[in-house]
Amino acid sequence: MPYLEPKLLYRRLDKLFGALDSEMPPRRLLESFLEDAFQTLRADLRLQAGLLYGEGRDGFALMRTVGRVEPPAADGFDAQSRPVALVLQHGVYIFADPDADDAPTRFGILPRRPTAGVVVGRRPKRYVLFFLLADGWVREELDFALNTVRAALGSRLMEERALGSLEQAAEIQQSLLVEEPPSFAGFDLAARSRPAEEVGGDFFDFAVFDEDMLGLSIGDASGHGLPAALLVRDVVTGLRMGLERELKIAYVFQKLNRVIHHSTLSSRFVSVFYAELERNGNVIYVNAGHQPPLLFHSKGGKANVLELTTGGTVIGPLPEVRFHRGMAYLQPDDLLVMCTDGILERRAPDGTFFGEDRLRELVCERRRESASEILEAIFAAAEAHGRGRAWEDDATVVIVRRKS
Repeated sequence: MPYLEPKLLYRRLDKLFGALDSEMPPRRLLESFLEDAFQTLRADLRLQAGLLYGEGRDGFALMRTVGRVEPPAADGFDAQSRPVALVLQHGVYIFADPDADDAPTRFGILPRRPTAGVVVGRRPKRYVLFFLLADGWVREELDFALNTVRAALGSRLMEERALGSLEQAAEIQQSLLVEEPPSFAGFDLAARSRPAEEVGGDFFDFAVFDEDMLGLSIGDASGHGLPAALLVRDVVTGLRMGLERELKIAYVFQKLNRVIHHSTLSSRFVSVFYAELERNGNVIYVNAGHQPPLLFHSKGGKANVLELTTGGTVIGPLPEVRFHRGMAYLQPDDLLVMCTDGILERRAPDGTFFGEDRLRELVCERRRESASEILEAIFAAAEAHGRGRAWEDDATVVIVRRKS
């Protein structure tokens, strides 16, 4: 994306979804989202107006508009009209040319502007959101955002029906995720995940290929609760099935992305960091939009910290994404610290975040301690920072220390 960093857009969208009240009726939920999304994203995505249509017996009826719509849009339309059929077929469709034969303006639905459409929900209660685009819009940014919107809103609409399965989902998730890291000669490992609800959207996982190689991963699904837990299940299962010692990890991530993108039973976007750690200290990794893990070198001060950023964007919103491998090296006494946003975005009563600077300072001060002691210190510091407030998000930390 030339103008807007994908990670930043992903976080803005995630906060929008987190602010939604799932107990609202579907129409009110979508009206509220349209208003908030337009105000939050109009500058980033170059939006001129937004319109919400809801499915009824005779087609789609206009329910809500935001922004500037001149001349007025149609009050309703038939689901069989060419532009609407394209949106319903593809889920997300961008009409770049308002004069094209399949453009909504040619069918009298919308004013003459480039337009993007997205459908959420399932027949017979589908909703179509149209966005009129101002000059300067970027296809890649819009495509990413609307695919994410479609997945997350679809997840919210199905959430109420699935609440009865929450307890069962928690048992399934707990049986799937590992509780403790394995032993790996030459390294000290520690990991913990703390869900904000009964089931969480964070995970960590380990895979011992042989005595010379260990696979490790950490991830953060959008939101928390049941939809995020379903996505965690899919991602962990996909990684375990796809990763082999000689298989290229970038290819595995591309395939996993396609699978998650086509899923309709999860919140469908997730950040993942995966690394293969060798006994000699070599690390080959892919960072798919995750908070960059921090590699603290044993020789040097606070400035001698490497962020592991190479990889690609988050998994799920787009059907095809390319990922790249990064490489790093752990010397004896080096520390690799991985976490999710639940740690960094832990709020104090005055609203300030725990933040990466506090995390770096804490690790630098305690770098000579064991992996488990550093893990305990991080959670204790984050807990104290919140001063007894409930955790707003799932929180996960994984520590890897190469022994002397």
